Amino acid sequence: MPQPIKNPLPPLDLGNEPIHDRLQRLRRQRGVTQAKLAQQVGITTAAISAYELGRVRMVDEMIVRISLALGISSDELLGLSNRALEEPTSLKIMRRIKNIEKLPPAKQRAILQTLDMALQNVESDQTDKA
Repeated sequence: MPQPIKNPLPPLDLGNEPIHDRLQRLRRQRGVTQAKLAQQVGITTAAISAYELGRVRMVDEMIVRISLALGISSDELLGLSNRALEEPTSLKIMRRIKNIEKLPPAKQRAILQTLDMALQNVESDQTDKA
């Protein structure tokens, strides 16, 4: 049987954002509703709400399940990776990328080639102005 710790553990520095706020932010950045996340994880919407409000603490299995459903690492959800500190990706752009991924490969290539050309034009315009 484990013995109680005589010396308290040093505090963890997980940033200024509590895990429940991080969960809500990451879910919203990915354009996922509480209901959809709950369905993917296999729990109720009320449970997701309770996690996001900080009323209930997530156990290890739930952290893994939510991370997998959101397509992020557990470290990111816990605030242990620098990726969580990066600028959020535009929700409009993420929705468009998801729609492009649903297209056949030939149409994906055509859209990406067009996008690449447009980005090259923007880069060359910026270089010319400098």
